[in-house]
Amino acid sequence: MCGIVGYVGGEEAAPILLDGLARLEYRGYDSAGVAIFDGERLRVAKTKGRLRALSDMIQGGSAIRGSIGVGHTRWATHGAPSDVNSHPQVSRSGRIAVVHNGIIENYAELKAFLVSQGVDFASETDTEVVAQLIEYFYDGDILKAVGRVLHRIEGAYALGIICGDEPERLIAVRKDSPLILGLGEGFNFLASDVTAIIKHTRNVVYMEDGEIAELTREGVTCYNHLLQPVRKEVSHVDWEIDAAEKGGYEHFMLKEIMEQPEALRRAIFPRIRDGEVILEDFGLSDEYIRALRKIFIVACGSSYHVGMVGKYNLEKLLRIPVEVTLASEFRYMDPILDDNTLVIVISQSGETLDTMAALREAKGLGAKILSIVNVVGSSIARESDVVLYTWAGPEIAVATTKAYSTQLAVVDLLGLYFARKRGSITAERRQAAVGELLLLPSKLEQVLEKQEAIQYFASQYFNHDSIFFIGRNVDYALGLEGSLKLKEISYIHSEAYASGELKHGTISLIEDGTLVVAVATYARLFDKAMSNVVEVKSRGADVLALTTEDRAETMGRNANAIITIPDTDELLLPSLGVAPLQLLAYYIALMRGCDIDKPRNLAKSVTVE
Repeated sequence: MCGIVGYVGGEEAAPILLDGLARLEYRGYDSAGVAIFDGERLRVAKTKGRLRALSDMIQGGSAIRGSIGVGHTRWATHGAPSDVNSHPQVSRSGRIAVVHNGIIENYAELKAFLVSQGVDFASETDTEVVAQLIEYFYDGDILKAVGRVLHRIEGAYALGIICGDEPERLIAVRKDSPLILGLGEGFNFLASDVTAIIKHTRNVVYMEDGEIAELTREGVTCYNHLLQPVRKEVSHVDWEIDAAEKGGYEHFMLKEIMEQPEALRRAIFPRIRDGEVILEDFGLSDEYIRALRKIFIVACGSSYHVGMVGKYNLEKLLRIPVEVTLASEFRYMDPILDDNTLVIVISQSGETLDTMAALREAKGLGAKILSIVNVVGSSIARESDVVLYTWAGPEIAVATTKAYSTQLAVVDLLGLYFARKRGSITAERRQAAVGELLLLPSKLEQVLEKQEAIQYFASQYFNHDSIFFIGRNVDYALGLEGSLKLKEISYIHSEAYASGELKHGTISLIEDGTLVVAVATYARLFDKAMSNVVEVKSRGADVLALTTEDRAETMGRNANAIITIPDTDELLLPSLGVAPLQLLAYYIALMRGCDIDKPRNLAKSVTVE
């Protein structure tokens, strides 16, 4: 949520900041701004609306000269979207500017104190409190002033700070909100995401919670909360810049849907050798795996839906209870954990605040943490006992696609690995599933070849105002994700229900013309799925069915339209079934004229509670 870019170097800062902010648009925002030292004073330009409005205001950056500055795309929390509430926020003298991701929880108390000292506030934001407080403590050393402020503010924040009295220094601060440093020759960056700076440098430093960094042209120095220097490891980003470009596709989302087979190859193939799942340098002993008595899966959004599929599959493979919990609820449910409980944390960004808080809660209660994340060096990855990376590559569209698919594949790999260690399924059953995992990318390519047919289906159904997804077992879990994708990007009301619950209330909403997407890929329950299709059809519903190719003829006797996937191991059906639902959501949103990559009110990484 929100985006930060800061630059100090020898080139004009404004065009560099605008370009960096453009690469962070996917994170979601409602206003944008920059603060640049022009040789005499800080120049601040900011506006409500899209980044294009800011670029026009400063003529693509040429209207503000200077080689040091900070930029921001804001998603409103404290204070409605407006020019005044946009970032950067400045102190009353105008000499200190701050950009901020996160929330200052005790801002009201601090604001009351500053008002009592005669400080006037221009905005409704919690961020302005930081700028005013830094100025209150400023005595000629911006680093020391920031250090004093950090002992007084509470909450989650990433800060970029510039002071007009010390125009050679940028200050970066991180606590529970992502912030990285980009290192170059004669220039340096701070940013909330590597995407913003990959055009300029591949050498980055990941800031830890409570750290402060000082950036100049010559170098970067990191400090702990006591302003003592700390040694940092430099990481090299190895993905290409074109991975963050559309590559000829109209939207990032469509590009990322079509990238899923290759993403699955990266996630799966290196982890299978001689017909078995091999997890190298795995941090859990065989004894620990055999002693497991319960697994918690903790996640948010689409990652939670991965966990729902994972529950069904892991319980089949391991024969131990698996509980899936929303990360935002985990801390407040008094979870019962012990040495034989594993907590699997799933997060695309590795920075989701609720998930991070749940991880820390579980760790404090003594559980081991295994995380499944995409971003190397992310906070969740660094704080986990074991990390399995999805290797999905950068995902720019807000609505996740390939991150979901690769997370699902990693959960299946993990389940098969644990099953071998525990001896909970036969070798023949395990090896059959591993064989189908290796075929998964090519089978998914077959599904994606039906893109035009799914586009046609979307043209028939895009004008519905309410859509229901129904299914049983893994089909229900898959329906949850299909429904979420649709509502995220098309703004259509959509809900997913376990088919067996229809008569417990939901069927009262079915009337003539209601669209029901019936997910019916799970062979064991296909007959029951058919009964539910007949049930909603008799109430007037139009049914779009998703099933396997070998059951298409049977399903076709009742459904209005059918999308098929190749047959595969029952564990992997959601991995094939999700792509048609993603494409359906994409084309429905396209036909409704929606902003597909940047849907309203949503952000890629949720870093506030």
